[in-house]
Amino acid sequence: MLLFDETPETPRPLSVGELSAQIKDLLEAGFPSIWVAGEISNLARPASGHIYLTLKDEAAQLKACVWRGNAQRVRFDLHDGLDVICHGHLEVYAPRGQYQLIVHSLEPRGMGALELALRQLRERLAREGLFDPARKRPLPAFVRKIAVVTSPTGAAIRDFLQVLGRRWRGADVLILPTRVQGEGAAAEIAAAIETANRLGLHGEKSIDCLVVTRGGGSLEDLWSFNEEPVVRAIAASKIPVISAIGHEIDVTLADLAADVRALTPSEAAELIAPAAEELAAGLRQMRKRLTAALRSRAAAARANWERIARHPAFRRPHRRIFDLSRRLDELDARSKRALRQRMTLSRRHLDKLSAQLDSLGPLAVLKRGYSITLRAADGRAVRSSAELQPGEEIVTRFAAGRAASRVEKIEE
Repeated sequence: MLLFDETPETPRPLSVGELSAQIKDLLEAGFPSIWVAGEISNLARPASGHIYLTLKDEAAQLKACVWRGNAQRVRFDLHDGLDVICHGHLEVYAPRGQYQLIVHSLEPRGMGALELALRQLRERLAREGLFDPARKRPLPAFVRKIAVVTSPTGAAIRDFLQVLGRRWRGADVLILPTRVQGEGAAAEIAAAIETANRLGLHGEKSIDCLVVTRGGGSLEDLWSFNEEPVVRAIAASKIPVISAIGHEIDVTLADLAADVRALTPSEAAELIAPAAEELAAGLRQMRKRLTAALRSRAAAARANWERIARHPAFRRPHRRIFDLSRRLDELDARSKRALRQRMTLSRRHLDKLSAQLDSLGPLAVLKRGYSITLRAADGRAVRSSAELQPGEEIVTRFAAGRAASRVEKIEE
């Protein structure tokens, strides 16, 4: 048999790090984008915000990780036992010699992610009483000022204002423009509701009712009105809220939390207004200026966002930061285990020393058949017969009990 240094033809052995690097390159290049279906187990959410889990089926298991940025975009609650479909890429974690799936997105299998998230949120908010009919308030008989939270360019506000203009001229309308769909729309809607409450609870400028409305659309289009910040803002409103979202068949969580639900934006105006008249031309002109300003601002914001998105720093996540974050999580868990082991060993050592100390004590000696003789007069131990006098009283102590006696004869 030839050893590695017996011939120059023998290939140089790879180090563990070199082999891991080659495996890492092969796997990551071979699986840059894959879909994997499985059941979640061993779900963990450390303080870093990342999600660690295992995907499994009846044949195998696969470690997976969802980085914090992607985890924040998951709309439904993850838990062990949930069947999901994940999209991502394979990555090799060299320090532990493991490969895992880096998840970019995931959704429940057999049910849309939005449907599951809606059901989970509805059950949770219902338990808190946000949809309780007992907390709903009636609308005022006559309104002088109405706040409307909606998109200033949508059909919903046009229908609402048209009907309101025909029926009632005695009300001022305050439009709080927001986006009604897309990323960040829910935060804008909730902020607008809170703004209406801050502005509308002061004397003559008070707002009599608040309308939250938009036109119809798919579940995705209406999703902003199913998000928790909007529902909680409606439930917390001091002003009675009318929801008029979508069409008759569209029911959102905002509808359940509102004091009154209107089937359409037009019906919302009918529920509010006791009479019919046209709106003033000045209000229409104001709407046009507001629309133009919002369009200009939205275009500028989008151009700025696209410029930032093209920057190289945002094309690829900083993998080194994520690795260090994961390593920190592992070190934290390892330090806690080491501390517990150290405490266990110290406790065992202390018990051992205590047992040894007990074996060397006087009581242990007595238990082996020895005794201690004490002078009755002062209780001092007698170490030699020369310390005693005939007729002197002594006490002999045993392992169990003691005996008194008198010295009659002393022998050396």
